[in-house]
Amino acid sequence: MQNAHMNVLLPDALLMLAVVVAWLNDTFNESAGTRKLTASIALVSTVVAAIWYGVLATDPNTYYFFSNMYVVDPFANLMKAFVSVAYAVSVIYSRQYLEARDLFRADYYLLGMFSLLGQLVMISGNNFLTLYLGLELMSLSLYAVIALRKTSPVANEAAMKYYVLGAIASGFLLYGISMVYGATGSLDLGEVFHAISTGRIDTAVLLFGVIFIVAGIAFKMGAVPFHMWVPDVYQGAPTAMTLLVGGGPKLAAFAWGLRFLVFGLLPLAVDWQMMLVILAALSLIVGNITGIVQKNVKRMLAYSAIANMGFVLLGMLSGVVDGKTLGLSDAYGSATFYSITYLLTTLGTFGIVMLLSRREFEAENIDDFKGLSKRHPLLAFVMLIFMFSLAGIPPAVGFYAKLSVLSAAMDAGLVWLTVLAVITSLFGAFYYLRIVKLMYFDEPLDASPIESSPTTRAFLILNGLAIVGLGILPGPLMTMCQHALQQIKL
Repeated sequence: MQNAHMNVLLPDALLMLAVVVAWLNDTFNESAGTRKLTASIALVSTVVAAIWYGVLATDPNTYYFFSNMYVVDPFANLMKAFVSVAYAVSVIYSRQYLEARDLFRADYYLLGMFSLLGQLVMISGNNFLTLYLGLELMSLSLYAVIALRKTSPVANEAAMKYYVLGAIASGFLLYGISMVYGATGSLDLGEVFHAISTGRIDTAVLLFGVIFIVAGIAFKMGAVPFHMWVPDVYQGAPTAMTLLVGGGPKLAAFAWGLRFLVFGLLPLAVDWQMMLVILAALSLIVGNITGIVQKNVKRMLAYSAIANMGFVLLGMLSGVVDGKTLGLSDAYGSATFYSITYLLTTLGTFGIVMLLSRREFEAENIDDFKGLSKRHPLLAFVMLIFMFSLAGIPPAVGFYAKLSVLSAAMDAGLVWLTVLAVITSLFGAFYYLRIVKLMYFDEPLDASPIESSPTTRAFLILNGLAIVGLGILPGPLMTMCQHALQQIKL
């Protein structure tokens, strides 16, 4: 359906307008109230947009805009709804943390919103160049937001590492795109798909291009061996900025990778799935085993992210079996479900880490969680839910998410990789349950009270309830994910 129903672009336009209004507000006013207004604009606009995207996700139609460079379909709207929720929740969780460190500035919110706009373009890109521009808009904003604390050498180092490695990954991606363009003569995902399907394309050139594209996707998802930046950035950046990097961008990177590999390069699935097998296996092994020895909570969560991306890749490589796409919606639906539930768990986990921190103190070591059940029983219980979800223990949703991905992998005949995922997950469960042990069985090292706003506490409780609720009733969200992918126009 070409160039029709422009109203489906209104939530995107709302967020763009909100960025402009917030920017003008910050430019012409410098009072403390201005910063609060900017934060309110960021929060309200993203909440409204998230609800709007959720409503649009029920529309089964696919709409193309700007010479087919931008697509709005159920999958895009579903992903956009959750990345918008991720940013809104990040704003709520980080407020107290930023105020305590004199980081409550408009820069944080403006860069976060620019990053969100980049994520929206990544999710809806229908052209190789559109996908690349969305990636750069998101990435450049994140590089800057990590370095906002100018007096912190560690944060500046993290931003520089992320920038340099990100530039290398962008180079890989562009080189891969140029080779695909040289082989097919097009940058449009649909045209590339059909050109490859004809079988008259030089596959040698195409495969070289796919290798570089997969490398770029693996970097943005933080998969091994392109994971070097993840632990350093997670640890070095202030926790509020770490949440901006480890929240919505992870989900956007998954959707972005799916656009490249499924919507554009699905006829080469046999080839890129072989690459994803290696990436998934290495990510599961390195992420889960290396995480055991970490003493820094944020670094531990970074290796947890690497391991969880291994599970996401496991779902992504299970869609095509022997050239047949019968299990496409189930496999990619399970990967989508896993990515969404991992996002919700990550938001809550970092929210609690920020809440335990205070002025001049970062709750970054695992020992800082000792005796949390005695200091704040409610926070300890919510953190227990998040750790159970990450470990894959029922009734938290992480159990069903892992089970759905493993089932898709078994259906695809990837028995050895499924066994590897189960075994490495047992290693991962150790460092998640270690946090639970410290909270409930050790004496606290710090007896100071934990201060939190009622809004933050309420959202953390809702976050925990969402993890349990989706674990008990995962059907509606899973059906929504599968339905969104059944509408893929190949």
